[in-house]
Amino acid sequence: MKKLNKMNLVENLKWRYATKKFDPQKKVSEQDLKYLKEAVQLSVSSYGLQLYKVLIVKDVSIREQLREVSWGQSQVTDASHLFVFCNFSEQKNEYVDDYINNIVETQNIPISAVEGYGEFIKENLSKKTTSEWQSWSKKQTYLSLANLLNACAELKIDACPMEGFDSAAYNEILGLDKKGLNASVIATVGYRSEQDETQYRKKVRKALEELFETV
Repeated sequence: MKKLNKMNLVENLKWRYATKKFDPQKKVSEQDLKYLKEAVQLSVSSYGLQLYKVLIVKDVSIREQLREVSWGQSQVTDASHLFVFCNFSEQKNEYVDDYINNIVETQNIPISAVEGYGEFIKENLSKKTTSEWQSWSKKQTYLSLANLLNACAELKIDACPMEGFDSAAYNEILGLDKKGLNASVIATVGYRSEQDETQYRKKVRKALEELFETV
């Protein structure tokens, strides 16, 4: 049995940081990009529904527009790729139906085996108000964002999660409203510039004794 190196993840997380300046000349390969996509695809989500979509923006002119509504942050245009995590803005039972059908097809089981689970999900989600739905669905995107950041660290690809942007403006520029989507959180992915001084700073985190409490 292959011995698991339990320190790899921790060491990779120590290596990563929120990159402030990217090298615009360095691009993430298609092979590595596929790996990042798969990592996001395998993210956990409530009920397993994955009520979000991820846009990968490569178009230069669009990214210039997005930079203007992202506090002018250079990562948006200089990074190799821009990931825009979008939550589903409307609550629809068809999302649950699609998920149940996916289970049936993937696991090759009769729908009778899981239709009760589908009704259970619908009943619980129907209790959410519009504002509760919006808050809950946005949280789902952060779960998949975490997988992206961890996968980037494993491949020694730099990334920067970002909340400093105008969500409504993103929705307009990318036509998300028409698709029933809302830009929730973004992440820029690529390779750090040697001029990014942030990479040389010590990582600041709370001590384990302060962060954890056993009861």
